[in-house]
Amino acid sequence: MTENRSRTFDGLLCAGVATASLLLFGVDASYAGDGVNTGYFGDVAIQGYDPVAYFTDGRATMGSPNISKKWLGATWYFASVQHRDAFISEPVRYAPQFGGFCTGGMSAKEASANLDPAAFRIVDGKLFLFSGREGLEEDFDANPAPVIAKANAEWPAVEAKEFEARSHAN
Repeated sequence: MTENRSRTFDGLLCAGVATASLLLFGVDASYAGDGVNTGYFGDVAIQGYDPVAYFTDGRATMGSPNISKKWLGATWYFASVQHRDAFISEPVRYAPQFGGFCTGGMSAKEASANLDPAAFRIVDGKLFLFSGREGLEEDFDANPAPVIAKANAEWPAVEAKEFEARSHAN
């Protein structure tokens, strides 16, 4: 797949899944007060997965509601007290980029609240989440820099649009 077709496809895929979910469930995406994607239901970040485990274990690990921390208006779950304490000491180090929205979608000016917590990459010590694993190896892994640069450029405008719409809905 060419880079432009790949970016367009990833953006359309993220947007399509989000739109289908909104139509199917008849709800708006939920966002924590300070810009964290909490999906469509509740206030839990990364669908309850432990953000520290991506770094320490190299995989998506479900956290526990019994080991949690509120940060930026969202509830973050952890697999262990040690992970929670590491997050408390350096939340920005462990929190996903782009408020936990799909990185591929962000690079295409779309904010998809749908995530596959197992679809992630750590690049230069930063956690990037995606809506699915398909295409990651050939479209992202081969050259992540342009996708990340485009997502970084688009994030301020998308963030403002998404959270302004959310604040008007409340």
